[in-house]
Amino acid sequence: MKITRSVATKSLTVLTGVLLASSLAGCNAANQVGTKVADAVHSAAAAASQPAVAGAANPAETASAVSQLATIPIKGKAPKTGYSRDQFGAAWSDVDHNGCDTRNDILRRDLTNVTAKPGTKDCVIASGTLADKYTGKTISFTRGEQSSDVQIDHIIPLSLAWQTGAQQISAEQRLQLANDPLNLMAADGPANQQKSDSSADAWLPPNKSFRCEYVARQTAVKAKYKLWMTQPEHDAIAGILATCK
Repeated sequence: MKITRSVATKSLTVLTGVLLASSLAGCNAANQVGTKVADAVHSAAAAASQPAVAGAANPAETASAVSQLATIPIKGKAPKTGYSRDQFGAAWSDVDHNGCDTRNDILRRDLTNVTAKPGTKDCVIASGTLADKYTGKTISFTRGEQSSDVQIDHIIPLSLAWQTGAQQISAEQRLQLANDPLNLMAADGPANQQKSDSSADAWLPPNKSFRCEYVARQTAVKAKYKLWMTQPEHDAIAGILATCK
Protein backbone atom coordinates (compact mmCIF):
# COMPACT_ATOMS: atom_id res chain seq x y z
CA MET A 1 0.00 0.00 0.00
CA LYS A 2 1.39 3.38 -1.00
CA ILE A 3 1.36 6.00 1.73
CA THR A 4 1.21 9.58 0.48
CA ARG A 5 2.50 12.65 2.28
CA SER A 6 -1.03 13.63 3.30
CA VAL A 7 -1.73 10.13 4.65
CA ALA A 8 1.51 10.17 6.63
CA THR A 9 0.71 13.59 8.05
CA LYS A 10 -2.73 12.50 9.22
CA SER A 11 -1.35 9.32 10.72
CA LEU A 12 1.41 11.20 12.54
CA THR A 13 -1.17 13.49 14.09
CA VAL A 14 -3.09 10.55 15.49
CA LEU A 15 0.13 8.83 16.57
CA THR A 16 1.03 11.88 18.63
CA GLY A 17 -2.25 11.38 20.43
CA VAL A 18 -1.29 7.78 21.12
CA LEU A 19 1.98 8.76 22.74
CA LEU A 20 0.26 11.34 24.91
CA ALA A 21 -2.42 8.84 25.89
CA SER A 22 0.23 6.28 26.74
CA SER A 23 2.07 8.60 29.04
CA LEU A 24 -1.07 9.86 30.75
CA ALA A 25 -3.26 6.77 31.01
CA GLY A 26 -1.05 3.72 30.77
CA CYS A 27 -0.72 0.84 28.35
CA ASN A 28 -4.38 -0.13 28.13
CA ALA A 29 -5.40 3.32 26.94
CA ALA A 30 -2.49 3.38 24.53
CA ASN A 31 -3.53 0.04 23.09
CA GLN A 32 -7.05 1.31 22.55
CA VAL A 33 -5.87 4.47 20.85
CA GLY A 34 -3.36 2.40 18.88
CA THR A 35 -6.28 0.63 17.25
CA LYS A 36 -7.57 4.04 16.20
CA VAL A 37 -4.20 4.76 14.59
CA ALA A 38 -4.53 1.69 12.41
CA ASP A 39 -8.08 2.68 11.50
CA ALA A 40 -6.97 6.21 10.70
CA VAL A 41 -4.12 5.02 8.47
CA HIS A 42 -6.45 2.65 6.67
CA SER A 43 -9.13 5.31 6.16
CA ALA A 44 -6.67 7.94 4.99
CA ALA A 45 -5.01 5.53 2.58
CA ALA A 46 -8.37 4.46 1.20
CA ALA A 47 -9.35 8.07 0.62
CA ALA A 48 -6.03 8.82 -1.03
CA SER A 49 -6.44 5.87 -3.39
CA GLN A 50 -9.63 7.35 -4.83
CA PRO A 51 -9.29 9.66 -7.84
CA ALA A 52 -9.80 13.28 -6.95
CA VAL A 53 -12.98 14.76 -8.37
CA ALA A 54 -12.45 18.37 -9.30
CA GLY A 55 -15.23 20.87 -9.35
CA ALA A 56 -16.33 21.88 -5.88
CA ALA A 57 -16.81 25.64 -5.73
CA ASN A 58 -14.37 27.41 -3.45
CA PRO A 59 -15.65 29.72 -0.68
CA ALA A 60 -15.15 32.84 -2.79
CA GLU A 61 -17.13 31.35 -5.67
CA THR A 62 -19.88 30.28 -3.31
CA ALA A 63 -20.09 33.71 -1.71
CA SER A 64 -20.18 35.34 -5.14
CA ALA A 65 -22.93 32.97 -6.28
CA VAL A 66 -25.02 33.68 -3.18
CA SER A 67 -24.67 37.44 -3.80
CA GLN A 68 -25.54 37.07 -7.48
CA LEU A 69 -28.51 34.83 -6.72
CA ALA A 70 -30.04 37.59 -4.60
CA THR A 71 -30.01 39.93 -7.62
CA ILE A 72 -31.66 37.57 -10.11
CA PRO A 73 -35.39 38.17 -10.67
CA ILE A 74 -37.85 35.36 -10.04
CA LYS A 75 -40.57 34.87 -12.65
CA GLY A 76 -42.45 32.10 -14.39
CA LYS A 77 -41.14 30.60 -17.60
CA ALA A 78 -42.06 32.39 -20.78
CA PRO A 79 -43.60 30.33 -23.60
CA LYS A 80 -41.14 28.40 -25.74
CA THR A 81 -42.81 29.90 -28.81
CA GLY A 82 -40.29 31.04 -31.41
CA TYR A 83 -37.38 29.09 -29.98
CA SER A 84 -34.87 27.47 -32.30
CA ARG A 85 -31.14 26.87 -32.08
CA ASP A 86 -30.75 29.46 -34.84
CA GLN A 87 -31.93 32.16 -32.41
CA PHE A 88 -28.47 31.83 -30.83
CA GLY A 89 -26.51 32.12 -34.08
CA ALA A 90 -24.63 29.52 -36.06
CA ALA A 91 -23.61 26.57 -33.90
CA TRP A 92 -20.07 26.78 -32.52
CA SER A 93 -19.16 30.08 -34.11
CA ASP A 94 -15.61 31.35 -33.81
CA VAL A 95 -16.66 34.30 -31.67
CA ASP A 96 -13.16 34.93 -30.30
CA HIS A 97 -11.67 34.95 -33.83
CA ASN A 98 -8.84 32.60 -32.94
CA GLY A 99 -9.40 30.53 -36.07
CA CYS A 100 -10.96 27.59 -34.18
CA ASP A 101 -14.65 26.95 -33.55
CA THR A 102 -16.01 27.05 -30.02
CA ARG A 103 -16.57 23.29 -29.74
CA ASN A 104 -12.91 22.54 -30.38
CA ASP A 105 -11.84 25.39 -28.09
CA ILE A 106 -13.79 23.79 -25.22
CA LEU A 107 -12.46 20.30 -25.99
CA ARG A 108 -8.93 21.70 -25.88
CA ARG A 109 -9.64 23.44 -22.57
CA ASP A 110 -11.34 20.54 -20.81
CA LEU A 111 -9.49 17.47 -22.09
CA THR A 112 -6.00 16.29 -21.22
CA ASN A 113 -3.52 14.39 -23.42
CA VAL A 114 -4.97 16.27 -26.37
CA THR A 115 -3.97 15.53 -29.97
CA ALA A 116 -5.09 17.55 -32.99
CA LYS A 117 -5.98 16.45 -36.49
CA PRO A 118 -3.05 17.11 -38.84
CA GLY A 119 -3.47 19.99 -41.25
CA THR A 120 -5.98 21.89 -39.09
CA LYS A 121 -3.52 24.28 -37.45
CA ASP A 122 -4.17 22.39 -34.19
CA CYS A 123 -7.82 23.47 -34.27
CA VAL A 124 -9.64 20.16 -34.71
CA ILE A 125 -9.20 17.97 -31.63
CA ALA A 126 -8.62 14.35 -32.62
CA SER A 127 -8.36 12.70 -29.22
CA GLY A 128 -7.98 13.31 -25.51
CA THR A 129 -9.10 12.26 -22.05
CA LEU A 130 -11.97 13.82 -20.11
CA ALA A 131 -12.23 13.78 -16.32
CA ASP A 132 -15.98 14.20 -16.48
CA LYS A 133 -17.38 16.48 -13.82
CA TYR A 134 -20.99 15.38 -14.23
CA THR A 135 -20.35 11.72 -13.46
CA GLY A 136 -16.83 11.54 -12.03
CA LYS A 137 -15.86 9.09 -14.79
CA THR A 138 -12.76 9.20 -16.98
CA ILE A 139 -13.73 9.10 -20.65
CA SER A 140 -11.50 8.60 -23.66
CA PHE A 141 -12.42 10.84 -26.58
CA THR A 142 -11.64 9.92 -30.18
CA ARG A 143 -13.11 11.89 -33.05
CA GLY A 144 -15.23 9.72 -35.31
CA GLU A 145 -18.02 7.25 -34.64
CA GLN A 146 -17.65 7.65 -30.87
CA SER A 147 -17.40 11.45 -30.82
CA SER A 148 -20.74 11.70 -29.04
CA ASP A 149 -19.25 9.99 -25.98
CA VAL A 150 -18.05 13.50 -25.09
CA GLN A 151 -20.41 16.38 -25.78
CA ILE A 152 -20.27 20.11 -25.14
CA ASP A 153 -22.97 21.06 -22.69
CA HIS A 154 -24.52 24.48 -22.18
CA ILE A 155 -24.56 24.92 -18.40
CA ILE A 156 -27.70 26.99 -18.91
CA PRO A 157 -29.44 25.18 -21.76
CA LEU A 158 -30.35 27.46 -24.65
CA SER A 159 -34.00 26.46 -24.54
CA LEU A 160 -34.12 27.29 -20.83
CA ALA A 161 -32.35 30.58 -21.50
CA TRP A 162 -34.95 31.41 -24.16
CA GLN A 163 -37.77 30.85 -21.67
CA THR A 164 -36.11 32.88 -18.91
CA GLY A 165 -35.20 36.11 -20.64
CA ALA A 166 -33.04 35.43 -23.71
CA GLN A 167 -35.94 36.40 -25.97
CA GLN A 168 -35.45 39.93 -24.69
CA ILE A 169 -31.71 40.30 -25.29
CA SER A 170 -30.11 41.05 -28.63
CA ALA A 171 -29.14 38.48 -31.25
CA GLU A 172 -25.47 39.32 -30.62
CA GLN A 173 -25.88 38.71 -26.89
CA ARG A 174 -27.55 35.36 -27.60
CA LEU A 175 -24.61 34.43 -29.86
CA GLN A 176 -22.21 35.27 -27.04
CA LEU A 177 -24.29 33.28 -24.54
CA ALA A 178 -24.20 30.19 -26.77
CA ASN A 179 -20.42 30.39 -27.14
CA ASP A 180 -19.37 31.75 -23.74
CA PRO A 181 -16.78 29.46 -22.08
CA LEU A 182 -18.47 30.25 -18.74
CA ASN A 183 -21.58 28.52 -20.05
CA LEU A 184 -19.83 25.60 -21.76
CA MET A 185 -18.26 22.37 -20.55
CA ALA A 186 -17.19 19.08 -22.09
CA ALA A 187 -19.33 16.38 -20.52
CA ASP A 188 -20.33 12.73 -20.61
CA GLY A 189 -22.67 12.35 -23.59
CA PRO A 190 -25.38 10.24 -21.89
CA ALA A 191 -25.44 12.55 -18.84
CA ASN A 192 -25.78 15.56 -21.13
CA GLN A 193 -28.63 13.89 -22.98
CA GLN A 194 -30.33 13.07 -19.69
CA LYS A 195 -30.03 16.69 -18.58
CA SER A 196 -31.52 17.97 -21.86
CA ASP A 197 -32.92 21.48 -21.21
CA SER A 198 -33.61 20.95 -17.50
CA SER A 199 -33.18 23.63 -14.87
CA ALA A 200 -31.58 22.93 -11.49
CA ASP A 201 -34.85 21.92 -9.85
CA ALA A 202 -35.30 19.11 -12.40
CA TRP A 203 -31.71 17.87 -12.89
CA LEU A 204 -28.41 18.02 -11.01
CA PRO A 205 -25.12 16.26 -11.80
CA PRO A 206 -24.99 12.68 -10.44
CA ASN A 207 -21.51 13.56 -9.14
CA LYS A 208 -22.46 15.43 -5.95
CA SER A 209 -18.92 16.82 -5.60
CA PHE A 210 -19.57 19.03 -8.62
CA ARG A 211 -22.97 20.41 -7.65
CA CYS A 212 -21.65 23.48 -5.86
CA GLU A 213 -19.63 24.61 -8.87
CA TYR A 214 -22.45 23.65 -11.22
CA VAL A 215 -25.09 25.86 -9.60
CA ALA A 216 -22.54 28.63 -9.03
CA ARG A 217 -21.82 28.68 -12.76
CA GLN A 218 -25.52 28.59 -13.59
CA THR A 219 -26.03 31.59 -11.33
CA ALA A 220 -23.11 33.44 -12.89
CA VAL A 221 -24.47 32.88 -16.41
CA LYS A 222 -27.96 34.01 -15.46
CA ALA A 223 -26.58 37.15 -13.84
CA LYS A 224 -24.20 37.94 -16.73
CA TYR A 225 -26.93 37.78 -19.37
CA LYS A 226 -29.69 39.26 -17.21
CA LEU A 227 -31.86 36.15 -17.27
CA TRP A 228 -34.35 35.28 -14.57
CA MET A 229 -35.12 32.10 -12.60
CA THR A 230 -38.34 30.36 -11.72
CA GLN A 231 -39.09 29.97 -8.04
CA PRO A 232 -38.34 26.20 -8.01
CA GLU A 233 -35.09 26.81 -9.90
CA HIS A 234 -34.05 29.55 -7.47
CA ASP A 235 -34.91 27.42 -4.44
CA ALA A 236 -33.00 24.41 -5.75
CA ILE A 237 -29.87 26.52 -6.36
CA ALA A 238 -30.18 28.26 -3.00
CA GLY A 239 -30.49 24.87 -1.30
CA ILE A 240 -27.31 23.57 -2.92
CA LEU A 241 -25.33 26.75 -2.19
CA ALA A 242 -26.36 26.53 1.46
CA THR A 243 -24.49 23.22 1.72
CA CYS A 244 -21.29 24.47 0.05
CA LYS A 245 -18.24 25.20 2.17
